[in-house]
Amino acid sequence: MGERGALREGMRAYRLIAGMWVRSGMAYRTSFVVTVIGNLTVTGLDFVAILLMFSQVDSLGGWSLPEVALLYGLSVTAFGLADLLLGSTETVGSRMRDGSFDTLLVRPAPVLAQVGADRFALRRLGRVTQGAVVLGWALVSVDVEWTAAKVLLVPVMVVSGAAIFSAVFVAGAAFQIFAQDAAEVQNAFTYGGTTLLQYPPGVFGRDLVRAVTFMVPLAFVNWVPAAHVLGRPYPIGLPGWTAYASPLVALACGVLAGLAWRAGLRSYRSTGS
Repeated sequence: MGERGALREGMRAYRLIAGMWVRSGMAYRTSFVVTVIGNLTVTGLDFVAILLMFSQVDSLGGWSLPEVALLYGLSVTAFGLADLLLGSTETVGSRMRDGSFDTLLVRPAPVLAQVGADRFALRRLGRVTQGAVVLGWALVSVDVEWTAAKVLLVPVMVVSGAAIFSAVFVAGAAFQIFAQDAAEVQNAFTYGGTTLLQYPPGVFGRDLVRAVTFMVPLAFVNWVPAAHVLGRPYPIGLPGWTAYASPLVALACGVLAGLAWRAGLRSYRSTGS
């Protein structure tokens, strides 16, 4: 089977498995609504913390509340989409421990599709919804001279950011195979990464900003393109064209994550249980 055939098969398997979990979750509509609202409320506490900060100060790292809200909305919405699609990859380590990962290897479907779609939970839409609401408010509140290029850059940031976070989820799952679990390491880059990106880069040290730009390029989720939209200089002086580089960064991250996943599967040794 060629690369395209394998991709189509993986997408088909993902749709079937995710659809099964969606039907299961929607069997209890009231419970579904309550969990979505609960998820939305819990994730919204992060923005409440930002609002409390701004009740005491006029700016954060020189950024106004609408500007920080733009960073927050972009980060949370992009991460929420990635978490919805591939958040279940964080269970790879526990699956290896209980031996259930072995069963995925013998099924006639790509392992990554099975892991990603496992326990697909629409309740995670609460995070996406909450991030999108804040993003919408920020877009109408920021003082920006909008151009066609800047307007187009907003959905590009969301989609590319979701792809970058998805790549981090997959790479983290591959690392769990090599490390025999270590899910907390994956969470540091996924959940920790989205929290980091909710604040202006100027409040962090230059070494951390460089690491998030060049080593694990989460900065291209929102920091770099959002700085361009807002007319703010990026702390480490990147050239102007990098504001539009998020799709290329997402593609590169996806390729590298795919290679890491394949290497992880080749190195996997069964628990024997």
